[in-house]
Amino acid sequence: MERIEHHASCGGRQEVWQHTSTTLGCPMKLGVYLPPAALRGEPCPVLYWLSGLTCTEQNFITKSAVQAHAAQHGLIVVAPDTSPRDPAGTLDVPNDPAYDLGQGAGFYLDATQAPWATHFRMESYVVDELPALVEGHFAGQVQPGRRAISGHSMGGHGALTLALRHPGRYASVSAFSPIVAPSQVPWGQKAFAAYLGEDRSAWAAHDTVALIASAQERMPLLVDQGEADEFLATQLRPELLQAACSAAGHPLTLRLQPGYDHSYYFIASFIGEHLAWHARALKG
Repeated sequence: MERIEHHASCGGRQEVWQHTSTTLGCPMKLGVYLPPAALRGEPCPVLYWLSGLTCTEQNFITKSAVQAHAAQHGLIVVAPDTSPRDPAGTLDVPNDPAYDLGQGAGFYLDATQAPWATHFRMESYVVDELPALVEGHFAGQVQPGRRAISGHSMGGHGALTLALRHPGRYASVSAFSPIVAPSQVPWGQKAFAAYLGEDRSAWAAHDTVALIASAQERMPLLVDQGEADEFLATQLRPELLQAACSAAGHPLTLRLQPGYDHSYYFIASFIGEHLAWHARALKG
C-alpha cells in the first residue's frame, strides 16, 4: 500500500492509496476517509462505497461531502475504483470504446468470458481482497468484520447484489439510483452479455430483482431515487424492486425524491441520512 494523497477534512483525514491487486492483476486506487475517532486510535467500522459508470475513486470523495457525516458517526469510508485499469497500456487489461463497458464499468461481478475474465473480477476484489487489505493495513483503526456497503447507479447495483449474494458479510446496505434489474435494461444486458455470456441464469445471479426471491438474509434495503433522474424509466426501474420485495416480504425503504436527478448533487443531499442508517446498524 502506498499513500499518494492526504488532506485534512472535518477533523479527520481523506487519503488516497494505491496497491497492486492480486485479484485484478493491476494497480488499484482507493479513497480512505479516517474520521477523528480513527486518528485517535479508536477502532471504527467501515462503509464501503461503490461508484457508478465512468467513475474512479475520486468522484465520491470529492463531490459527496461524505466526510462531515463520517466524522460525526465515527465511520471509516473506503471508496475503490470501479474497475481494473491499465493506464500505461502494458498489462493487457481489456477495454471498450463505449463508456458502459470495460475500464470504468466493472459492474461488480467476476467475468467468465474472454477477454474479460482474467482481470474483471470486481466481486472478489470488493468482497474479499479489499476488506482484508483495509483491515490489515489499518489494524487498530478498523473494527474487524464490521462492514456496511452502499453505492450509486452501477455501484448501487453492486452494493445490493453483493449484500444479497454474501449474507452475513455486511451489517447494512443502501443505494442511490441503483440498476435494480440489469437483466431487463440496456446497461445491464450489454455488460452481462460481454462479461457473463448469453446464459441468462448466470445473469440472474447478479440481478437484485432476481435475487430477492431467494435471499437467505432479509437485510433491510434503503434506496433513494430521484424522480427527475434521466435514466429512471429506461435503466433504473425501481418499481421492479418494489414489486419483488413486496412479493417476497423483503424489507425495503424506497424513497422517491421529487426534483432530484442522477448527479452527485442528489447524493450529497441525502448521504447524511444514509450514513446515519449505516451507523445505527454497525453500532447497534
